[in-house]
Amino acid sequence: MSISEKVQKDMTEAMRARDERRLSALRMVKAALKNREIEKRGKLDDSEEMQVLNSLIKQRKDSVEQFTKGGRQELADKEAAEIKLIETYLPQAVPEADIEAVVRAKVEEMGTPTLKDMGALMKAVMAHFQAAGARVDGKLVSEIVRRQLTAK
Repeated sequence: MSISEKVQKDMTEAMRARDERRLSALRMVKAALKNREIEKRGKLDDSEEMQVLNSLIKQRKDSVEQFTKGGRQELADKEAAEIKLIETYLPQAVPEADIEAVVRAKVEEMGTPTLKDMGALMKAVMAHFQAAGARVDGKLVSEIVRRQLTAK
């Protein structure tokens, strides 16, 4: 069952349960998936659906940060709840320790990379996780790569 199909099924359940918050969030997810499908002019595969959901999560994280800075905690909490809902449709995120291990392995493969090589190292690490079908936070990967390169 694809992510779109799961979202549709959960929307039906939310309608029956009269869960307005969940239904609203699911409608937003469905609309984002449908818009991407229209842009592509074809059906989305699993990785493309995951990319859409990851971008929605990133947008929500930015919103949480902005609402918290602006003193609007109720809106920040709403966005955080939407993040949790969207994450249920994605594979489990890779733990930080696993990311560090992959970064160390890629650093050793490259020899002695400097901070100038950060882009190439980031690309290699992200490609590794994408090939494995794993979900990682690019910001976290960037922090770990930077730490590894400056630790030398």
